[in-house]
Amino acid sequence: MTLIARWALNAVALMLVPELVDGLEVTSYTTALISALLLGLVNALIRPVLILITLPITVLTLGIFTLVINGLLFWLVSGLVAGLLVPDFSTAFWGALVYSLLTWVVSMALSDGSKTVRVSVNRWPPDGRG
Repeated sequence: MTLIARWALNAVALMLVPELVDGLEVTSYTTALISALLLGLVNALIRPVLILITLPITVLTLGIFTLVINGLLFWLVSGLVAGLLVPDFSTAFWGALVYSLLTWVVSMALSDGSKTVRVSVNRWPPDGRG
């Protein structure tokens, strides 16, 4: 159920992006659902390969080139979905940035908070005398 909720909320986040980025347009909620699904698939399947291929330039730019990859993939999905209109790369760049921030907020809202970090302290000598 969490997967469907995450998908629906990511589509809502995609519907909010045109309110924050000029030039971007999402024509319907169905378009947003399809686009959110494709963005998830592209980010899961294609993005890791592109990051691996562009690793040297990503290291040289201290990771900022990853934002360019995100923009390119956002632009790619807009070319595949008829109702997601992204006119140029700069709009795709800013749209991808805003969308990733919004989906990060969705991810934080849906997390159950059960991830804990356990820290163990090793004492030497093991018997506690020292």
